[in-house]
Parts: sequence; structure tokens; C-alpha cells
Amino acid sequence: MLWMLLHGLAYAADDGASGFTLAEIWDHSGWIARSVIVLLVVMFLATCIIFVERTVAFLRARSHSVQLALSIVRPMKAYDIDGALKMAQNDAYRVGHLTSVLRAGLTELKERPNPTGIHNAQRAIEKKSSEELAKLKRWFGILASVGSTSPFVGLAGTTFGVINAFQGMAAEGAGLAGVSAGISEALITTFVGIVVAILGVWAFNFFNGWAQKVDDELHTARADFLNWAEKYIADGGHRLDNTLEADTDAGEDSAEFIDGPGTVQNPSPAGK
Repeated sequence: MLWMLLHGLAYAADDGASGFTLAEIWDHSGWIARSVIVLLVVMFLATCIIFVERTVAFLRARSHSVQLALSIVRPMKAYDIDGALKMAQNDAYRVGHLTSVLRAGLTELKERPNPTGIHNAQRAIEKKSSEELAKLKRWFGILASVGSTSPFVGLAGTTFGVINAFQGMAAEGAGLAGVSAGISEALITTFVGIVVAILGVWAFNFFNGWAQKVDDELHTARADFLNWAEKYIADGGHRLDNTLEADTDAGEDSAEFIDGPGTVQNPSPAGK
């Protein structure tokens, strides 16, 4: 894309004036202008690579999350926490942003099927949500840097190009016609910088909006999971209370009994 824009600009003049082809522009440019153009091309390529890589990452994460959400509904409705956790640990959904969130919450709830487990699950879900967003926002800093700095990089090349053009005019005593080609060559760096900046800003805003949508989905998933967890505990709460009273009468430490993983049977649905 950038090459096409430069190629079109180089042949914009219909009269075929010399000094406007890509080869002539490159030959007449100084080392500073060439360095600026190379740097801008590198920034452009980095933007394109990040755009493709992030698009694939977002699409894969969303696809795996949707598949997991459809598959885990049945065991969660049946209060089958083991089946739901096994589903969340399936490698077929490993890159989904919802996968690690549900896996963390289900693991905490399985270890402590009580209100303490719900609080632990909430903290684990919040932590995993932040980690997943950080993964999705990888390379965003590069996109932001490209969008904000590439115009100034182009202007730096233009400034040195104009200085060189006027130095040549002063040395050779040429008029405006003698430096017009040099000034045009210097302005090429500004044009390239603006194009790269537009692409960088577009890519950053696009993925930032996408990440915000994922954040909203994770907030909704967290609320739904905590609501389900409260129902899960409430459904077996009477069994937990009766067991706790029996252990208290026997002189056992109730807190240790409840918090000790593997010492409490998982509540089952009502009527089972």
C-alpha cells in the first residue's frame, strides 16, 4: 500500500519532469532523508504485521470463548462442577479469554464450596480477566507510538531536506527552479510519515475498541458466574450447615473444616 502511494505520487506530474521518479528521489536524497524513509517503512511494516497478528489472536480467542460458552452450559445447569471444570480445561478452548476466567473461578469454588470459595473465585476471576486483557493488548504500545511519532519523523526528514536544498542553492547560486526538485523530495518524507501515522492510529483505535468489547464481555461473564456460584452454594447450604453443627459439637475446628480443600462434599442440585 505504501509503495503504491509513493509510486503514484512520483508519477503525479503529467509532464514527466525529471526528479520525480522513485529512483531519482532516492538518488538525490541525503543520508538523513534516506534514514528517515527507511525508518518510516519499518514502522509501516511493523504496523501491518501487528495488525495481522492481533486480528488472528482476537478471532481465535473469540472463537474458543464462544465454543466453550456453548459447551459448558449443560454441566453448569446441572451443577456438575467437575464436568464444567473439565470442559474449561479442555485444550480445544485453551486460547479463549473466557476459558482461563472460568477455569480459575471453578477451581476455587471446587476447593471451597462455601461463601469463602465464592470470594476467592471472584478475586481469581478478576485477576485472570486483567491478565487476558493484557494479552489481548500486546503490541498496542507500538501502534500508539507509530501513530503519534511517525508524522514528526517525517517532518524531521523534511526539515533536513529543505536545509540541504537551500544550502545547494546558496552554493551554486541557482534560483527557485534549481531547488524545486530538492524541496519536493524533502516533502516526500512528510507524506510518508502522515500515511504511516494514519494507519497506526486506525489500527490502534480498532483494536482498542475490540479489547473494550472483550472487557465488557468478561464483566458480564463474571457477574453471571458469581450469580451461578451463589445458587450453587445455596442449593447445598443446608447440608453444609448440618455438617458444620455436627463438627462443632464434636469439638472440631469449623473454620479449618470448611476451608480445608477436599474435606467437604460438593453440593448437589436440589432434589438429587
